[in-house]
Parts: sequence; structure tokens; C-alpha cells
Amino acid sequence: MTLSAAVTEAAPAKVNLALHVIGQRADGYHLLDSLVVFTDLGDVLHGSVGQGLSLKVIGPEAAGLSGEGDNLVLRAARLMQADNIALTLEKHLPVASGIGGGSSDAAAALRLIARLAGCPVPGDVLTLGADVPVCMAAKPCRMRGIGEDVLAIPQLAPMAMVLVNPRVGVSTPAMFRALERKDNAPLPDHLPVGANFTEFTRWLADQRNDLQAPACAAVPAIATALAALDDAGAALSRMSGSGATCFGLFPDLTAAQGAAGAVARAYPGWWVQATTLL
Repeated sequence: MTLSAAVTEAAPAKVNLALHVIGQRADGYHLLDSLVVFTDLGDVLHGSVGQGLSLKVIGPEAAGLSGEGDNLVLRAARLMQADNIALTLEKHLPVASGIGGGSSDAAAALRLIARLAGCPVPGDVLTLGADVPVCMAAKPCRMRGIGEDVLAIPQLAPMAMVLVNPRVGVSTPAMFRALERKDNAPLPDHLPVGANFTEFTRWLADQRNDLQAPACAAVPAIATALAALDDAGAALSRMSGSGATCFGLFPDLTAAQGAAGAVARAYPGWWVQATTLL
């Protein structure tokens, strides 16, 4: 592989504004219908010519990947057949927290290596994880199936959000097993494109994250995080993915920053960030 100069690629946080579990295949994979957005908050991946393939992890959340010798970034690099690249991952998102950190990192690696080496991304990125195809898009999307059906949608109303992780772990397989039913209703055919913030949040309130109830039952801190966001003035609060990160929606970044400060003061051990949508 012939490499060009060093490059940097963003790995933005992925947020499931809604996550409907609408079925299960015979092979056990769950069928989803999800409204996904990305934020200007995320990890950052750097790459340059190296001797062999290597990965260094730095940043405030680097400890979460300590001792992990084969993470999604390295798997993505191997899928791209990268054998002489030095990667450095700035880890800002909590690990295994429902906001696509690992999947977004893998997608960033695919994009970075494609730019660096001038080669196309292979078509089988779903093998890296269900969220990798939508993280390749890194813009508002409707994601269906087991993650392979990704449809870009027009930009949503301007808004900001507060992301809150109470620093507890959640087992994604356990949350799916705990679902009372797996044939729930999908999202409506028509999404509220063009709606203003108030109209959009009213529409979104009628949608769901079907994993939220079992997650709250298993990990009470998630319910506490949702209540904290409500108390801080969120127009709507919900869990993202399989948790434990929750989000609260606000009309602008100033409001989100004020709410984030209030939550962080009340729960100093939590990971709390205000951000806007890409």
C-alpha cells in the first residue's frame, strides 16, 4: 500500500433519537428502524506512514480501551489491508456507551485509510458491526434492517443536546433478551423533515427506544440520568442505543450548556457534554 501524507478523520458520536425493534431473524439478528444523528462531539483518528500496523490510544477516555489488543479500529484497518500505517486515536467518548464510539472509530479508520492510500472502502463493512454502515455516512439517517439499510435524510431542525453517561455498563445482548416483544411498530413512513424544534420534539415524543425500559430496569442509574435531563429543562430526554448514555434535546447550544452545567454539578462523577448536531 502506497501512503500519502498524514491525515486526520473525525469519529463523531452517534445518537439514536429513536430505536424501534421491529423483528428478529431466524439467525438471531434483530431488525431495527432507527432515526440516527451525529454530533460535533466525538473521537479523532490520526494516521500516517508507519512500520507495520500500529494503534496508539490517547485522550480522556483512553483508559476504557486499555488492555484491548484488537479493537474495531485495528479490525477496520485489516479489512482495508493496511499494513504500514501508524494510527493514533484520541478517545473522547466513553467506551461501550450506546453512542457508537467503537463503530464511529472503525468508520473513521475506513475513511482515513481510503484517503491515505487512495483505495476504495470494501462493501462488507457490516462485518465490523451493525452501526458501522450508518457511521460511514455520519449524517442524519434512517437505519433499518440489521444496520445495512441506511437512507440519508434532510437536515433536521437546528437543535442542541446534552449527552449524559452515568458511568455504568450495559450489556447490549442482555437488553435485547429482556425485551417483552420484538415485533414492535416501525417508525412512521414519513419523517418530520422541515419541522421546527418544537414540532420535531413533539413528533419524537411519540416514538421510542424499545431498549430503554429493560435498560432502566436493569440499571436504575439510567432512569436517574433521564430524570436529571428533564429537571435541567430538556424538551425531550431518551436513552441512545442500548445505553447507558442518555440525551436531552434543547433549542440551542446556550441552553444545552447551561443544562449540562447543572447536571454535572449535581452528579460530578458522570460524563456530561453539551453538543450540537452535524
